[in-house]
Amino acid sequence: MPLTNKPCVSAPSPDVKSTKINPEATEQTDSGWGAKLGSALQKLGPGLVTGASDDDPSGIATYSQVGAQFGYGMLWTMVVSYPLMTAIQEISARVGRVTGCGISANLRKCYPKWLLYVVVPLMLTGNIFNLGADVGAMGASAQLLIPGRAWIYILLFGVISLLLQLFVPYSHYVKYLKWLTISLFAYVATAFFVRLSWRQVLYSTALPRLTWNREYLIGLIAVFGTTISPYLFFWQASQEVEEVKKNRGEKALKRAPRQAVAQLGRIHVDTYLGMALSNIVAFFIILTTAATLHEHGIVQLTSSAEAAQALAPLAGRWAAGLFVCGIIGTGMLAIPVLAGSAAYAMGEAFRWRASLEDKPRAAPRFYLTIAVATLVGMSLSLFHVDPIRALFWAAVLNGIIAAPVMAVIVHMAASPKIMGKFAVPLYLRVVGWTATLVMFGVCLGVFVTWK
Repeated sequence: MPLTNKPCVSAPSPDVKSTKINPEATEQTDSGWGAKLGSALQKLGPGLVTGASDDDPSGIATYSQVGAQFGYGMLWTMVVSYPLMTAIQEISARVGRVTGCGISANLRKCYPKWLLYVVVPLMLTGNIFNLGADVGAMGASAQLLIPGRAWIYILLFGVISLLLQLFVPYSHYVKYLKWLTISLFAYVATAFFVRLSWRQVLYSTALPRLTWNREYLIGLIAVFGTTISPYLFFWQASQEVEEVKKNRGEKALKRAPRQAVAQLGRIHVDTYLGMALSNIVAFFIILTTAATLHEHGIVQLTSSAEAAQALAPLAGRWAAGLFVCGIIGTGMLAIPVLAGSAAYAMGEAFRWRASLEDKPRAAPRFYLTIAVATLVGMSLSLFHVDPIRALFWAAVLNGIIAAPVMAVIVHMAASPKIMGKFAVPLYLRVVGWTATLVMFGVCLGVFVTWK
């Protein structure tokens, strides 16, 4: 199949204000530390948002469950998963920035059609299930503070999120929603207010003890599935394409190789910092629930209230409020990422105009996909399903789907025909394939031990 070098990015929509950026600038007029810090923070974007959305309600529930069930026994996963997730996210970001196309668009142009028809439906299935579980958790969490039925809050959060996606550019309202995720750092603070054996914590983190049974392996794939999720790959690649669209003077690196040093350096820092923040919060969620719930014999979470108890040593009666803020804040951040990544995948696959910065009238099929994904996910959450278990199994599903999707993305990023001279370097290929094999291995272990 012949490959085309035609970029996927189009001219910015008239509704989008372009900002003039000189990516080749090497000198700051103000050399003070304040200017340098501001410049560094300004460069952070897709990677930081992706990392924040990774600690969504599904992630919080999964980390809380494994902390309650296995104690400190899963702390090591945050150390092992960090280089794996950063590698696959950087690989995804490079694909978007180098080619000017998202993952689905590259699949459509450069691979057999059947592969596109396998990968995109797999990702869509995981996204809708994950979205529904997130909305359900938001509704159940709201009940901790405000009397009422969960389905009312599910409808409320689902509709509000959909309206925000339709009528407010994502880059605008995400700036405010990210502040709500600060409540998750209460888990970090709580660790210093509960009784901990730091020696045991360090031992469990540095020296993993694997257990070959179904429960442990399912917990393992849930952790890796919520940490290394398929929707994050599509999202970060598409957001890099958005950056090219909205910033005047920036182009796909295959067309503007002189921008490569600045842009690939930014992607590297942005991704590693974003994933580090994600994993630090996840580590302390496991640690805190292990030190509180597990130590008091609560090994199976059955409600959001039990997860909120992990914050009680620090917040007391305000624990539920902190937990609810975290769930709702990260949920409102993650829902547009889940629905948006699904819409990007569909739009790129069928050559629709696809951008969250466009208004609905400029990209009707893209926004219709967002609406359908959000409404179907919301309807799934209205069934009488335990929200904590739904979130946990959403993570397991993501883990199963991730392995084949990762294999395609790593192959894509290593191809000189697709990436030109910007095919990912050897170290990223090695870590990317290692991450893929780890996901395949854990999935295989689950099926082998299934009874």
